[in-house]
Amino acid sequence: MLLQNSELRAQALESLKDKWGNAVVISLVYLVISIGASAIPFIGGFSMLIISPIVWGVMISFLGRFRGEEIEIGQLFDGFNDYVRIAGTFLLMYLYIFLWTLLLIIPGLIKQYSYAMTPYILKDEPELTFNGVIEKSMDMMDGNKMKLFLLDLSFIGWAFLSILTLGIGLLWLYPYMFSARAAFYEDLKKEVCSLDQA
Repeated sequence: MLLQNSELRAQALESLKDKWGNAVVISLVYLVISIGASAIPFIGGFSMLIISPIVWGVMISFLGRFRGEEIEIGQLFDGFNDYVRIAGTFLLMYLYIFLWTLLLIIPGLIKQYSYAMTPYILKDEPELTFNGVIEKSMDMMDGNKMKLFLLDLSFIGWAFLSILTLGIGLLWLYPYMFSARAAFYEDLKKEVCSLDQA
C-alpha cells in the first residue's frame, strides 16, 4: 500500500535536513537559467531545448538526495551528458501534453500526470528511450494520478506564501516539492515491484 501524502512530505523534509543551503542554491540557479533563457531574443522560443535537461538535472538532484547522496550544483547539468535521449523524451512528452490540451484542459492535465514519472525512469532505466520511457510512466501512474495531484495540491499554501514573498519563497518550495515527488516515485516503484513479484 502506498504511503500517505503526509508521510511523503515528512520523508521529503527529512531528506533535506541540514542540506537546505545547497538545495536553495540549486533552486536559485535553476530559476535564473529558466528566466534568462526565456527572456533572451531568438532563444526564448527554443528555451525548452535548453531547460529540459536542466529540469531533469534538478529533479534527479533531489532524487539522489532522497537516496542519501550529496547535492552538488554540477548535477544540474548532468542532463547534457545524455542530451538527445533526455531532451528528445521531454520534447515528445511536451508535444503529447500539448496535443491532449488542444482537446480540453482536463485531458492535458491528466496526461501530464500520466507522464510525471518520466524524468525518474530516464535516470533509472537508461536502456529505455523516448516512447518507451513515457509508456513506462503511464503504466506506473495508472490508478495513481489523483494521488500525485493531491500531493501537489497540498503545497498550494506554500505557493501562496511564495507569491507573498515576491517569489523568494520558491527557493525553499522547489526543493520541498521536488523531494516529495522523489519520495512518491520511490514509494510507487516499490509498490509496482511488489505487485510484479506477487
